[in-house]
Amino acid sequence: MTQLSATEILFCHNTWQHTSVIQLVKETDQGKWFVTKETPFHPVSHIWPDHPEDKGTVQIGNNDYPILACQTGAIELATGELYIDKDIPIKRGESGWVFVISHLISKDANLSVENSANLQVDKRYQDALSRGHSAGHIAYLALNKILHANYWRKDADRKDELGHYNFNSYAQETSFVTEDHCEDVYRLGKTLRKRGLNSADMITDLDVIAEQVNKQIIEWLALENEVIIECEGKALTDSRYWIADFGIDGVAKLPCGGTHVSSFIEYQEINVQLKMQSEQELLMLTRSKQRI
Repeated sequence: MTQLSATEILFCHNTWQHTSVIQLVKETDQGKWFVTKETPFHPVSHIWPDHPEDKGTVQIGNNDYPILACQTGAIELATGELYIDKDIPIKRGESGWVFVISHLISKDANLSVENSANLQVDKRYQDALSRGHSAGHIAYLALNKILHANYWRKDADRKDELGHYNFNSYAQETSFVTEDHCEDVYRLGKTLRKRGLNSADMITDLDVIAEQVNKQIIEWLALENEVIIECEGKALTDSRYWIADFGIDGVAKLPCGGTHVSSFIEYQEINVQLKMQSEQELLMLTRSKQRI
């Protein structure tokens, strides 16, 4: 009998193809979910689903199957039961459970436990998501810096990793990554004004702020510095950090579970637009272009 274990993640290590052993199969109305010992696939998080799952295929025996979904799962070791996405009933670190990456294929797929599975990630798609996600980090750090200089009237308690008032942390409501794209929604409410943000001036000056943010991003990208993903372990639930050197502004080390670029040099450009969606909701659109 296969011993169930937490999935070893490979998506932080520039790995897009890997052959592993299937350790669990679960049949559902959607299709067949399977869990391997290791995988290069990045799943969508059940807690903060800002980064879509990878696309790709799996070869089992002589058959190739498209991966229809890739989600976070948790296995209760006492029963061998797999819980997926919002059905996961526990938090990480719970004794007697392991977190895994669950891959979905069609109902008619022929597979069983201990089969060999050759997993192949769509690298082009993952790279586009990675550019979008890293661009989102770079954009909000630039926005924090520009707002810090001119739009806070009090010394806010929260600072970002570069020492600027952390508007992103205070105001972010949602964030979502797509290919070469990131959308962040910020709430400019009473609480933020009490903390010291001059939100009325900020709203008036949005176009100027966006221009300054984009100029700052150009300066940072010109550094062509590398981006490092630091992993504290091999499991999905182990902490991972996005680390980048922003020159005279310092080094940022951000907790993040997504996939990312390996260097600023991968970008031709990153462009930010700021738009008010409602009286209190600000949308930051970040678009990136791959350097050819």
